[in-house]
Amino acid sequence: MINEISFPALNLSFTINRAAFSIFGLNIYWYGIIIMTGILLAVLYAWFECEKHNCGVKMDDVLNMLLFSIPISIICARIYYVAFSFDSYKDNIIEIFNIRNGGIAIYGAVLGAVLTVFVYCRIKKISTLKVLDILAVGLLIGQCIGRYGNFVNGEAFGSQTDNILRMTIIRDGVLIADSVHPTFFYESLWNAVGIVILLVLKRFKRVDGELICEYIAWYGMGRFWIEGLRTDSLMLGGFRVSQLVALASVIIGITGFIFLRHKCESKSYHQDV
Repeated sequence: MINEISFPALNLSFTINRAAFSIFGLNIYWYGIIIMTGILLAVLYAWFECEKHNCGVKMDDVLNMLLFSIPISIICARIYYVAFSFDSYKDNIIEIFNIRNGGIAIYGAVLGAVLTVFVYCRIKKISTLKVLDILAVGLLIGQCIGRYGNFVNGEAFGSQTDNILRMTIIRDGVLIADSVHPTFFYESLWNAVGIVILLVLKRFKRVDGELICEYIAWYGMGRFWIEGLRTDSLMLGGFRVSQLVALASVIIGITGFIFLRHKCESKSYHQDV
């Protein structure tokens, strides 16, 4: 499958074969390579944090969590997608397991990763909030890189626009989208800015858990706006599922941050007294 993706106003054009190479007749897609690159960079960040700050989390634990969270996240991402688009699978249930044809949702993956970390930390008696703070930046790194998997697939685009970043997609000679919002790029850029913001806020962190709350709120704000531009949203009645989850994320993130700060200040007050 060949995608011709152009940005007319920027005079940029790309011809991309979704398959990077084949092994024994099995195509290895750029999408998977890009996703794994994002995961690798996130792991490298976690390793750096563990080594630099001696935060009480061993690298062996990070790798163990990774081994568990990758397959669980993929499964959760698939379940999330299928749950809100079941009409496409109800007449051919076996197709649910054919993930190579696409159909995963980032919120499902994030929920799977967070739940895996929570359970692992509980079992190993590791500070869950400390690990989640490391995960917060790592998630943004992975999501920032991973969105370019949508680019090579020619998917996750928005409605038509006349702005300078408008994108046109031709797939195997067929026009798929003409002058549309490159929402993959908007989200990648939003996540990149989020990485910088979290790294700055990390210097002012007063209690474990603040960064994961800031991540949840930041990503939710961006996703709510960007999802409104997309044309492939999963729907629940007349509402976009991702916008509902994004709105809930903003509320949870801000509430969680206020609660942790209040708890920290209250503890400091009683210690002073």
